[in-house]
Amino acid sequence: MFHKEGGKIILIATSATVIVFLVSHKLASPSMPWIEKAIQVITLILLLLVLQFFRNPNRKITPNDKVVLAPVDGKVVVIEEVFEGEYFKDNRLQVSIFMSPINVHVTRYAVSGKIKYSKYHPGKYLVAWHPKASTENERTSVVIESKEFGEILYRQIAGALAKRIVNYAVEGTEVRQGDDAGFIKFGSRVDMYFPLGTKIDVKLQQNAIGNQTIITSKA
Repeated sequence: MFHKEGGKIILIATSATVIVFLVSHKLASPSMPWIEKAIQVITLILLLLVLQFFRNPNRKITPNDKVVLAPVDGKVVVIEEVFEGEYFKDNRLQVSIFMSPINVHVTRYAVSGKIKYSKYHPGKYLVAWHPKASTENERTSVVIESKEFGEILYRQIAGALAKRIVNYAVEGTEVRQGDDAGFIKFGSRVDMYFPLGTKIDVKLQQNAIGNQTIITSKA
């Protein structure tokens, strides 16, 4: 299953692969057949990379108001107290998940609730793990007001390779935990901000799985 944001790119990549196969076969030299095979293998590998990047695993869940789920797949790279100056304007506990190009890049709603804030910011394309990426890179900031956890902010951040952030969150709408919230193309990170004192259930360097790994929970 592939994400809808990859539809056009997958079609172009598939068409290009077919053309390369046909042209390489037609122009192939009988004395050097390995050149044709090498070109075809490289082209096929590139197509497979595109397909794996836009994969969208079916992870349907039953929403649970008592837990905050990981919004994306990736590695937990930050758990620290920071000043969040865009929306809360106070100190918050930040949890960041870094997505490499081989991770699933679908963003999912970590909780159910109402979208209180959704804003896009143009910016730079520093590597996603750079300390200033959260405030200087292209990004979107979304705040969801949940029943059990109050307001939670998550921020989609473009990386050095990411050239487009897709955000489906619209202010004033109700969203459901686990549903598709957007997509980030080619390498990126998602930051989440919680009140100080929140018990975080993940550890640094832990691999998180979107819609499965619990970031924090309430008894």
